Amino acid sequence: MKQITFSDLQKQSEQAANSPRLRANRNLHPELSDPVQRLAIAMEPGTYVRPHRHPHTFELLTPLSGRFLVLHFDENGNVTQRAVLGEDCKVLETDAGTWHAVLSLDKDGVIFEVKQGAYQPVAEQDMAPWAPAENEPGAAELMKWYAVAQVGDGGFSL
Repeated sequence: MKQITFSDLQKQSEQAANSPRLRANRNLHPELSDPVQRLAIAMEPGTYVRPHRHPHTFELLTPLSGRFLVLHFDENGNVTQRAVLGEDCKVLETDAGTWHAVLSLDKDGVIFEVKQGAYQPVAEQDMAPWAPAENEPGAAELMKWYAVAQVGDGGFSL
């Protein structure tokens, strides 16, 4: 039996808080080649998730603790959909090929993700060209924009 206990969530959140990226993963799938990727991701506020897409798979998200803002974008970075997991909704599925980003809103937040495998790192062409890469100037400003962006808002510019 595989479990994620409340104690596990606390430990994972502590790991994320002490990580340079402010994130920590816990995989339930036994290998990266597994056809179904299942993992809990502890994400502290301030972790940057660059808008990206997964051409080969959907992405299913549900919060285990905390709230997470999920934004969907068009090709130009305009917001097409917005939801707050843990507040507006409990489960959200992003279709394959959809540009999206996640913003952790609460300390000790942990989100659960399910995708089709095997694991594939996000390729550069599937990272939004209109958004800064991790640790580049503009990432903090983009996260501030995420927090207030509404459906129909124009794309962020560097």
